[in-house]
Amino acid sequence: QVQLVESGGGLVQAGGSLRLSCAASGRTFSSYAMGWFRQAPGKERKFVGAISWSGGSTYYADSVKGRFTISRDNAKNTVYLQMNSLKPEDTAVYYCAASYSLYDSIATMENEYDYWGQGTQVTVSS
Repeated sequence: QVQLVESGGGLVQAGGSLRLSCAASGRTFSSYAMGWFRQAPGKERKFVGAISWSGGSTYYADSVKGRFTISRDNAKNTVYLQMNSLKPEDTAVYYCAASYSLYDSIATMENEYDYWGQGTQVTVSS
């Protein structure tokens, strides 16, 4: 079992930055690829980005590429989402998720993820 708790959300003006954190329980955090997803009001949850369990590989949705950066600290069982140059369309509930993997690979589909956090609200004002 892996429990995930996101933090760091809030209200920010367009052009600003936020860093989300996702703290994981369990001793095998380093065996999980991690991902971030978001869900805007009235819309489906969408993939934002992911990182392999070593941190050596990352992948981003086109909508956030160049603005968002995912990193992880396996010693702290934590994954981060640094969000820069925020836009009003980035407003959403952001979820982190964990995908058990035998290989140091990326997961981009929701059904590849085994565990989910409760989400943290990010609101970007114009």
